[in-house]
Amino acid sequence: MVRNTWARPALVAAMCALALAGCAGHKKPKSRLAYEERPVELLYATGADRMDRGLWTQAVDYFQEVERQHPYSEWSRRAILMQAFAHYQANNYAEAIADSDRFIQLYPGNPTAAYAHYLKAICYFEQIVDVGRDQAATGQALDNLRDVVQRYPNTEYAHDARLKIDMVNDQLAGKEMTIGRWYLRNGDTLAGIGRFRTVIEKYQTTSHTPEALYRLVEAYLTLGLADEAKKNGAVLGFNYPGDPWYGDAYRLLTSKGLRPAVEPAPTGKRGLFHMPFTRSKRSTVAPPASALSPVSTPPAAPAEPKAN
Repeated sequence: MVRNTWARPALVAAMCALALAGCAGHKKPKSRLAYEERPVELLYATGADRMDRGLWTQAVDYFQEVERQHPYSEWSRRAILMQAFAHYQANNYAEAIADSDRFIQLYPGNPTAAYAHYLKAICYFEQIVDVGRDQAATGQALDNLRDVVQRYPNTEYAHDARLKIDMVNDQLAGKEMTIGRWYLRNGDTLAGIGRFRTVIEKYQTTSHTPEALYRLVEAYLTLGLADEAKKNGAVLGFNYPGDPWYGDAYRLLTSKGLRPAVEPAPTGKRGLFHMPFTRSKRSTVAPPASALSPVSTPPAAPAEPKAN
């Protein structure tokens, strides 16, 4: 009788493969501090120390422990906001937004709710991608930044939000320009005109306005609509006589026998300043001091009695 000597090794190998596959299919559970009754002051102070050292995950662990051991306390309220900030610093935007929403739902009337709204808006802002990709986060960022300005107009949060709104609008205008240029290249002139008019009507304070007006001149000439081309060229020349895009429009119109009344001004008014899109955590407003500092300062230790 011949035995299948290869069967047992093959079976063992198969079982090992299955075991490895099973391990790969289960993520390692996130480590969490073991429950141990500790003074809330110590937990919070340790979390703050981890924040100062940039150990964001450890900071979250300690602030979560504050919330777990002392729910609905003043310490817990502050710990939620600090969790949101630590998650934001670690680029865990979904968790930071969830923490901010939780704070807003639990403490809508608290003064520090302003920071929760602000941080939520910043999380969406930092997820904005380049104009060649989907701009879903851009719309959410714009809505939340506007909400901060409307709710807290005279705060430093609103000041930073206004700067970022300008960046977002420039981003959205850039997206419209990218699509409009694509339509022009592919012969869909009417669709391109629609995109450029959107820039003029919705994002007229952005740096893309001069080019949008030039593209309208170009597109209307392609369609043989000379009056529309002249009108947009006149608007471009009146508002941005020194902008290079008006120089191009002037030459294009002149070549078609439609010379504009306003000549380009080499040293005249330039186009709008381009707002560079930047994502820097250094520009983000820090949490309010009331959230960073301990709830109460422990009394000083009594002085040692002097020896007689």
